Amino acid sequence: MIIKRLLDIFLSLIAVICLLPVYLVISILILFKLGRPIFFTQERIGQNNKIFRMIKFRTMLNITDKNGALLSDEERLTSFGKFLRSSSLDELPEFFNVLKGDMSIVGPRPLLVEYLPLYNESQIRRHEVRPGITGWAQINGRNSISWAEKFELDVWYVDNWSLRLDIKIFFITIVKVFKREGISQDGNVTMEWFNGKN
Repeated sequence: MIIKRLLDIFLSLIAVICLLPVYLVISILILFKLGRPIFFTQERIGQNNKIFRMIKFRTMLNITDKNGALLSDEERLTSFGKFLRSSSLDELPEFFNVLKGDMSIVGPRPLLVEYLPLYNESQIRRHEVRPGITGWAQINGRNSISWAEKFELDVWYVDNWSLRLDIKIFFITIVKVFKREGISQDGNVTMEWFNGKN
């Protein structure tokens, strides 16, 4: 795992440096199309159930109803936001989470804190490793598969981790990003809410 961490730091540093022009362009576009803030941060569950703040580029408008409550994701997600999501460009700031040590480049995707008490004994094992920008579940269906399938793939990754597997996932992810597969689940903008049963 030490080698994995060193590779995470090395590759993330290269990514951040090389992608600086991309970060700048996306930030300017978000500022003009969506307004402030440029980044979206949210608490997620990390390794050993530790809570951290994940950072992404913002993809939704902050539109509220007459009572001040945010409108649905469908109403707030613009065509520009959909493009950022479908191209996975909204995920690029997560390289800073990797540098900080909250995440890895490859691992189970970090999920909402609200899900923590809903996992069964097998599902919660996904938190035995650092969460990743991409993972085994992401290249095997991403948001188009069920929660049960997603967790099964996450736990399989935990039990079968190797540097060779990480390299395989990394390169398949590049192909998947260009094909824009599994971005959303049928009937949802991204993925339905996990309730502990679905």
